[in-house]
Amino acid sequence: MTKRIPFDVRLRKNLPGWLIMLPSLVLFSFFVWEPLLESVRLSLYTAEGMRLVQFVGFQNYLDVFQHPDFWPAIRNTFYYTLWSLAIGFLVPIVLAILINEIRRGRSFFKVGIYLPNIVPGMAMVLMWGFIFKPSNAGILNVMLSALGIHAQPWLTDPHLTIPLIVATLTWQGAGATALLYIAGLQGIDPELYDAAIMDGAGIWKRVRYITVPNIYNLARTLLILQIISVFQILYQPLVMTNGGPNNASISIMQLVFRYAFQNYDYPKAGAVSVIISLILIALTAAYNKLNKEKDM
Repeated sequence: MTKRIPFDVRLRKNLPGWLIMLPSLVLFSFFVWEPLLESVRLSLYTAEGMRLVQFVGFQNYLDVFQHPDFWPAIRNTFYYTLWSLAIGFLVPIVLAILINEIRRGRSFFKVGIYLPNIVPGMAMVLMWGFIFKPSNAGILNVMLSALGIHAQPWLTDPHLTIPLIVATLTWQGAGATALLYIAGLQGIDPELYDAAIMDGAGIWKRVRYITVPNIYNLARTLLILQIISVFQILYQPLVMTNGGPNNASISIMQLVFRYAFQNYDYPKAGAVSVIISLILIALTAAYNKLNKEKDM
């Protein structure tokens, strides 16, 4: 029978750890939980500005569900997420593996892939917006016209808008993520690669049987972080297309922006924010459950 440790002994033993964590817990509570709980409270009232007026229960949620832009925004946000997994998730892994296989000049390529992250987000969006400009003045169309190809609609084509916006996100963020994968790859025992080379394993077999299994847990963590990040996409479609054409690229966070900063309807903005939080909680819980079942 194990001996029960008295509470005061456990408290003295764990007190230094709690004191170290206290600043982070306070900041997390102030910047995460307090705004979230305030959004829940705000979504249940009508308001004049930020002053609460009348408790209306779930009426704001019903109004949000009935808004003509809500379901297109939900659909597009899932499209953003799926396209980011199809385009943006694999690119950093491929970059990391290629750089890890290079014997000379690794530092040069690491700096090169990270440079897009230095570009301010708004400057990046404006730059790519000008590149994908559908008129004859767009940089990409100018290059195509030099090859004898007619100007393409690009961001005015509903079928291309979301993939192009995701491509700009990938261009900016893939380098930083690739560096995380490179750090994970450098933790792999080099003797595994040496033994594989001696056994005649080519690069594809080394990647399949050594690299991928060793970065699996890291990739699994970065996957859910990417889903959460892309699900909250805002200023890229806001600046590049303003949600168009015909709501083809509007995101759910853009709907929050419209409610809060165009209509000044903060309760409905709070309602949409709560809906986003619930969706992300559900996705994260489902993802963790699937991974837990797979690990068993």
